Amino acid sequence: MAGLKALGYEFDNDEFHAYVHGRLPYEKLRPDPVLRNLLLSMPQRKIIFTNADKAHARQVLKRLGLEDCFEGIICFETLNPPVEQADFMDALDDNHVLAEGDQELNSAIPKSPILCKPLLEAFEAAIRVANVNPKKTIFFDDSTRNIASAKAAGLHTVMVGSSILVPGADYALSSIHNIKEAIPEIWEGEDEQMEQVIQSAAVETAVLA
Repeated sequence: MAGLKALGYEFDNDEFHAYVHGRLPYEKLRPDPVLRNLLLSMPQRKIIFTNADKAHARQVLKRLGLEDCFEGIICFETLNPPVEQADFMDALDDNHVLAEGDQELNSAIPKSPILCKPLLEAFEAAIRVANVNPKKTIFFDDSTRNIASAKAAGLHTVMVGSSILVPGADYALSSIHNIKEAIPEIWEGEDEQMEQVIQSAAVETAVLA
């Protein structure tokens, strides 16, 4: 979508997402009780940051049995609201909005028609929307480009789906299920470096048994 928009093509964003995501095999996703238990046991805030639209993110969370494991979702609509609307933070509970009317966020959005990962500006905007200190926040993703941008934005970073450290990654997990063994600090007391967590969208990460 970002490439098409940059080339000057105009189309409805919601229709595009509905067409692309409407053909995905959601039925192949199964509940992941191991990941669910890990997420629920984490004392920190957990927020999804995804390039997908909210409908896709919610569908995947529901299929994985994780819909109540996150405080909210920073999604496509969050960083690319309709022109007539102010920015907003979509949450799993529609009555729970984390941020509204952030003028600083609007000023950070570049002239590019679509704001999304791996743009550094997208990470900076997400940090503002979530109202977190990047130095006390961990970002999980399976994209090397996203990891590099997250590190540039000041976040602690975890590469998921590979045991090889990529540029910008502080940790590398072959499976998200290994998080407690790899980063036990998350569960150890009130370590200031682990006060808040941005959890990248599980919909983009292969869950390994």
